[in-house]
Amino acid sequence: MEDTLKIHRIKSSELVLFEKIVAIRKKVFVDEQDVNPEEEFDEFEDESTHYLLLVNGQPIATARWRFIGKKIKCERFALLSNYRNLGFGSKLLQKVLVDLKEFNFEVYLHAQLKAIPFYERQGFIKVGAQFEECDILHYKMVLST
Repeated sequence: MEDTLKIHRIKSSELVLFEKIVAIRKKVFVDEQDVNPEEEFDEFEDESTHYLLLVNGQPIATARWRFIGKKIKCERFALLSNYRNLGFGSKLLQKVLVDLKEFNFEVYLHAQLKAIPFYERQGFIKVGAQFEECDILHYKMVLST
């Protein structure tokens, strides 16, 4: 039987769905990766556009993007561990990128080292030097045009 996928595009004011996003990010970033909750949940929640991926009605992944000047930063991609390496992350990222095409702005993100191959397969390229964010090593990656 085929999984039923649904991707919601929401704002933080949609509390019922946003609570599901918070739960996923807490599990992935705070619990698994030991990110400080004050750094994970920031002042940009309200201005960001959030995504929630449901599989068979279960919330399993989330992402967000926001404008920074004339650029768009994609961030907070989180996928529950049981669902990794099954193609769900690609479906979520593809949905986000389709939505961002209308703006015609540079799209970038900060990728954890272990996620770089995933983002490269989606058309992102590393730029600049490696850096640390929330005690995790990252590279800036820009969507190739």
